[in-house]
Formats: sequence, C-alpha cells, structure tokens
Amino acid sequence: MINVGTTLSWIFTILGWMAGIVILVLLVMFVQDLLQTQHAVRRNFPLVGRLRYFLERQGEYFRQYFFANDREELPFNRMTRNWVYRTSKNIGGTIGFGTTNDLREPGSIVFVNAPYPVLEDERQPTPPLVIGPDCAQPFVAERIVNISGMSFGALSEPAVRALSTGAGQAGIWLNTGEGGLTPYHLEGNCPLIFQIGTAKYGVRDEHGRLDERLLAEVGKRVNAFEIKLAQGAKPGHGGVLPGVKVTAQVARIRGIAEGVASISPNRHPEIRSDDDLLDVIARVRDVTGRPVGIKLVLSSEHPIHALCGAILRRGVDSAPDFITVDGGDGGTGAAPQVLADHVGLPLNESLPILVDALLASGLRQRVRVIASGKLVTSAHVGWALCVGADFTVTARGFMFALGCIQSLQCHKDTCPTGVTTHNKRLQKGLVVTDKATRVAHYARWMNEDVDRLAHSCGLAHARQFQRHHARIIQAPGRSLRLDQLFPYPSADRQD
Repeated sequence: MINVGTTLSWIFTILGWMAGIVILVLLVMFVQDLLQTQHAVRRNFPLVGRLRYFLERQGEYFRQYFFANDREELPFNRMTRNWVYRTSKNIGGTIGFGTTNDLREPGSIVFVNAPYPVLEDERQPTPPLVIGPDCAQPFVAERIVNISGMSFGALSEPAVRALSTGAGQAGIWLNTGEGGLTPYHLEGNCPLIFQIGTAKYGVRDEHGRLDERLLAEVGKRVNAFEIKLAQGAKPGHGGVLPGVKVTAQVARIRGIAEGVASISPNRHPEIRSDDDLLDVIARVRDVTGRPVGIKLVLSSEHPIHALCGAILRRGVDSAPDFITVDGGDGGTGAAPQVLADHVGLPLNESLPILVDALLASGLRQRVRVIASGKLVTSAHVGWALCVGADFTVTARGFMFALGCIQSLQCHKDTCPTGVTTHNKRLQKGLVVTDKATRVAHYARWMNEDVDRLAHSCGLAHARQFQRHHARIIQAPGRSLRLDQLFPYPSADRQD
C-alpha cells in the first residue's frame, strides 16, 4: 500500500531541489550580468535586462502573425504569401467580397481590360520561344515563368530535388545558381540553365579559372549557360555561403574547404570590359554549343548602352543570347545589408532601361530578355511582359511553394521548414514528392494566370502584351499607361 505521507515528502524534496537549482542558475546569471561589460542594459538591470534581447528576437515573428496587416510586410506581405501557398496547393487564387489591394497606392498595377475579352475557344496556347537560334544546340523554352538561380548549399538537398522534380512536371527551366551542377538538379529531368558565378564552381580548374574540359562536360547536361555579373541583392559583391552551411557534401561539390565560408570574388577576374565579356560569351558558346547569356543589375542607362555599342562594333553575332536583369529588390541567402538596401535600381526602373536600350540599338530581336526581382505573382509577371520581357524568373516565389514562411533565417542554417538548412532533423519537414507537386502547381498556375490577364485585355495569349495594356497608379485618382511612362524608342515595338 502506498504511503501518502512518504510520497508527498519525496515530491516536496524534489521540488525543493529543483527550486534550489533554479535559484542557483539565476544567481549565476545575475553575477554574470553584473560583471560583463558588453551590454549596458544587462549590467545596469541584471536578469531583467535579458528580456530585452529575448523580446527583440521574438518581435519579428509576433509582427508577422499578429500586428502587421495583410499588405504591409516586407519583402513579401501576408496576402502575397498566402496567394502563393494557395496556388501551390492547387486550391486557387479566388477571393470573396472585394480586393484589399489599395488601387490608390502609387505604383499599383492596373491592366487595361478590353470591352470584348477573348472567348474560350479563341484563346491560343502561349508559344515557346527559342533562345540562341543560331547556336549549335538552341534552347526551346516552353514557359514564361521559370525558376531563378538558387545554389545547392544555399538550398538544402531535398529543396533542390523538389524544385527539379516540380520543374520537370511543369515544363519550366531551373537555374542551378552559382554553386555548381549536382545530381539533385538532374533528378527531375527538367531544362537547366547553368550559372557561371565569379568563383566558377563546377567549371573551374585548380587555379579558379574556367576549365574548358569541365565546361564541355556540363554542356552535355544543361540547356544554356548564364554568366553572372551581378545579383540584385548584392551588386559588386560575390556570392556568400556562411561557413556553417558549408557541409562536407557542399565542400566536395564546390571544391572548397568544409566549414569555411564560401565567398566568391566580387567580379570575374578576366572580365574587365565589355569586350572581355563578349570574348568569354563567345568562348563558352564555342566550347559547349549552347546559348550563353548574362545576369546583371542596372543603376543607370550608361552600362547597357556601352555594351550594345560594343556588340554593334563587333557584330550582332557577338551578342549574348539572353540578358537576365535582376532588380535591386531581389533576394539572396546572405548579403551585406548596405548593398541589399541601397545598391541597384528596382526592376520597375531597370527593366525598361534594358528593353529600351536593346530597341534603340536594334538588338531586341537578337537578345531575349529575362526579368527577375520580386515577380512572385501573375500580375507582376504580366507587368514585366508589358514592359518588354520575354521570360520571368523567381526564386522566392518557388521557395514559398516549397513551404518557406519568411522566417529570415536563410543564412543561419536554422530554416524551420528545411528549405535552406542542412540540418537533417529540420529537412524532414520537406517531403520531396509533396513539395515537388506544389512547385509544379505554382508554376502552372502562374503561367496560366498571366494568360488569364491577357484574355481580359483582349489578347489571345500573354506574349502579345505591350506597354499600353497596363497602367501604373501615380497618385489617388491618377494613373498613366506604361507607354506614357516609358515611351518606346521607336514607333513600333521591335520584338
């Protein structure tokens, strides 16, 4: 028979020991706060001062879920994220009652609907476009919306596998990012664009220079190459992969030391001028037979006009097969805040600059234009097509499709959804088959939804968009058409 008195005595004894331990720990922390010299608040208010740092860390999560309204947060508000989540689950982007998008807000996009929209049986499938038609092995790109560059290392293994498989299901391309080509990129049998970053991971020799043998091998497995000159989140700075994310697997694929931060040069050492760039483009194209493009960030008209001038001087055949323009509002796994906040024009300024420079120089038909930078909804894709883009790419949109909750921990290896961490326990939450299906749903929805916009504007498909099909709110009660804001350099659109 249980002795109640003895049992209670043991319970009180254990509780007493636990209370003593807690008091001892608090006392140690109290003394530590008094003696440390780094934090004034903790030194002046021992123990209580620690609450400041705890609450500061929790603040961003409470704001996200309880205090910020649906269209307030940055870089992506709750309404945008929820739209991506719904479309990736194939439950649609339908809403009730009315829009919460403030159509008086400067910068809002309004498409010019036709009085007689296109009927169902009059609609046409969006035609594919050929990138590099004069190359030995041109790339026929089927879809408008595709996956932007995200490196293995910045992303986890299951994330890359899910993106590859989902891209294969949806018929869109996947850009490898600058971290090299892995078996996980190949798993889904999707079209691939191999990105050559400044460190040249995957195609470099022991001295970090371009290795033509490796280049030719990669060329057998991918559809095109992209020479990355700059990235919107960190122009003038190389790729950054914190040491905590350089696992043995990542180190082996990149050919670098495990546990040491992977910091790419801030420029290709051999590219010092437009002529150098065109030489490298020609070299990669000759070795691989594949289309070759560049990725850049613009802050003024001068660099792209200078590049167009160099191309015309050397001959149209020397032009890149495509140009990806990344807005200064683009994302990344890790970047210096000063560059992310203050360098590079946002896409709504830089895309018209690029398109108009190509039109003015007569190169628009030769060079495909890919727009990148916060284009995670079909409305923003439609805007980019109106301005003059041929394709759009998004990284963070597809991260949301994978389950990203915008916890802003990409650089810490602590991503709670397994997208950007190499922690096996956290990766378990990312089930490849399930997330691949979501990637495919989101890709299909984006490409179909932008056609839905086109039909509303009286167009058979989205590739017929021109600048007069969209207006931009300037102030409450006042908007301008895109062709008024950015007049074409010539009377007709030359694409």
